[in-house]
Amino acid sequence: MRNAVAGYIPIFLDCEDQPCLVIGGGMIAERKTQALLEAKATVTVISPELTEGLFKLYETNHIVWERRVFADGDTHGYWIVYATTDQEMVNRRIAEEAKMQGIPVNVASHIEASTFLNPAVLRRGRLTIAVSTEGAAPVVATNICKLLNEEYGDEYEIYLDFLHRMRSEIKKSVNSPKQRHKLLRKLTEYPFLEEIRQGIFKEWNETQIHLWIVKNEED
Repeated sequence: MRNAVAGYIPIFLDCEDQPCLVIGGGMIAERKTQALLEAKATVTVISPELTEGLFKLYETNHIVWERRVFADGDTHGYWIVYATTDQEMVNRRIAEEAKMQGIPVNVASHIEASTFLNPAVLRRGRLTIAVSTEGAAPVVATNICKLLNEEYGDEYEIYLDFLHRMRSEIKKSVNSPKQRHKLLRKLTEYPFLEEIRQGIFKEWNETQIHLWIVKNEED
């Protein structure tokens, strides 16, 4: 019988320009901050001290640093919050305050106090594969990503960029949703990925794309 755990739903959040708060200045805080910056979030860190990496981010104006301990009311106005201090009671206070305001919060040291989790992630351009064990064994999730790394190589970045371009052109050129669906299905059936792996794929120009759309609309 499955143990009772929180019901998580996988989602991808658009963090660009969103105000995010990291409380704590250690290595976990550094990892969370780096991930937020990669997602183009606006990050504030509250902590009396910072790791060397976080301090460099502060010196180069990549983050805002408030050099102090957490105080009541600090989570107000933020989009998401990370509690990463080395004091469990402080992390719980942060989580409780964020929850009262409906702000998603992650407590690195205490999954039960969190309202969201960060999975292990593999990225290949537009392809993102996320793996989670719901906090049971993050190392296992990381190991699974390493296995997936061997299966999904750099060719997927080229492949998905091409499919994105084709999809955009199909949406512009074809009015019928049914026809669009048919063309997109045919597109994924063509061995573009294998051509990329073999090094024989050549990017299509606008004329080739248009001709392919017209031909396959008629089929």
